[in-house]
Amino acid sequence: MKLTTPHLLGIKDLTKEDIELLLSTAKQFKEVLQRPVKKVPSLRDITIVNLFFENSTRTRMSFELAEKRLGADSLNFTSSASSVAKGETLLDTVNNILSMKVDMVVLRHSASGAPHFLAKHIPAAIVNAGDGINEHPTQALLDAFSMLEKKETLEGLKVAIIGDIMHSRVALSNIYLLNKMGAEVMVAGPPTLIPKHIVEAFGIRVTYNVNEALQWCDVANVLRIQLERQNQPLFSSLREYNLAYGIKRSMLEKLNKEIVIMHPGPINRGVELDSDVADGPHSIILNQVENGVAVRMAALYLLSPRTP
Repeated sequence: MKLTTPHLLGIKDLTKEDIELLLSTAKQFKEVLQRPVKKVPSLRDITIVNLFFENSTRTRMSFELAEKRLGADSLNFTSSASSVAKGETLLDTVNNILSMKVDMVVLRHSASGAPHFLAKHIPAAIVNAGDGINEHPTQALLDAFSMLEKKETLEGLKVAIIGDIMHSRVALSNIYLLNKMGAEVMVAGPPTLIPKHIVEAFGIRVTYNVNEALQWCDVANVLRIQLERQNQPLFSSLREYNLAYGIKRSMLEKLNKEIVIMHPGPINRGVELDSDVADGPHSIILNQVENGVAVRMAALYLLSPRTP
């Protein structure tokens, strides 16, 4: 089976059936990753270039490992060590790479819409690994996959997304996915970090009280404060943020239920999450990292020109 789209540019472009196909395929690939031999030849002779114009650790390593597990040939590109530093445009860079007979492009870029621009101009399949403050589709998919390992269904699941909503591509992709899959969504954080029209745009709940969000939710997906994307101070200090919006073990112990704690990484320990929460029994953060490989294997496999 194939996806209804030739690219993975964002969750916004996927149908519910696309998401279900990606998640079910990821489940099969996770089973492969539990074997002594963790490779399958599904993408043998397929060449994939990883174009990362922003720093990345988890996402980049996850894609590279997914490609190796599928038997693909990988080409890794870093903008600081390329002709981009000399002024070469994104389109010229990609066209030069495609002239080497590349089949697929994994792109991370600081400009929102960069993957969509490429998809209109080049024949290769594009996978968005994060574009500006727009979307990060594979992160939302691995988050959903990780939730399903703890919960039977996303339908009716109460998910609170807590933190820097305004600057987070993870938040936007998660909201799109959870809405499509029938979950209930609440966002929580300082008023300065939550877009003004988010309720009208997505029909979700908003609170500025983290304890209220924790009392309401089954899953708390806690986001990093993205200081590098803020061009002006939006709260007084990181210490003040932690006091007002940081998740602490004592807060979880006061709940009359157990909730799941998630984080896309990297974690600012002592800011949005205290260490005993990040490393505690409620946390599935390392499961998310593990599941990222299986989910990205699924995305690459389903978008490959070799997949029937």
